[in-house]
Amino acid sequence: MNKIAVFCSASDAIEPVFMEKARELGAWLGQHRKWLVYGGSNTGLMEALARSATENGAMIMGVVPTKLEEHGRVSDLLDVTFHSVNLSDRKDIMLQESDVMVALPGGIGTLDEVFHVMAACSIGYHQKKVIFYNVEGFWNDLLAFLNRLEETHFVHRPLKNYFEVANTLEELTRLLE
Repeated sequence: MNKIAVFCSASDAIEPVFMEKARELGAWLGQHRKWLVYGGSNTGLMEALARSATENGAMIMGVVPTKLEEHGRVSDLLDVTFHSVNLSDRKDIMLQESDVMVALPGGIGTLDEVFHVMAACSIGYHQKKVIFYNVEGFWNDLLAFLNRLEETHFVHRPLKNYFEVANTLEELTRLLE
């Protein structure tokens, strides 16, 4: 897997541990000469990840929606820029351009991206998985809810077909190799 999409927070007001874990992942991407495919923002985990990745040799592909450009929120680290008209277009481009998706901690946008990928996989549009990087147990509640969906038969297939979980950088990188 050479092109790795990462969904994550654009917030700067989060705990430092999340920034550190984003930087660690970015360093690994660069050291292993991977492409980072991400939302192209110059804030939050997005910028921390991209800065570390580029400082360590990764190529950076930003998929930038029009609104991000209008608000001056585009990272200056991008090697390749895809312009998207909206968030739906952005998700489709990121999915198309990557081999696998990693979900770092994030908010509503990250959830939207994760569910977009999993829903498309569930009906056969692709076979790509999301890897939840469960930093500090961030995804535990969501993972429990996904399990409940299975237990109550609100999904037709095991959701593990569409995602994996990594609790440490070592677990994550094993899944990405």
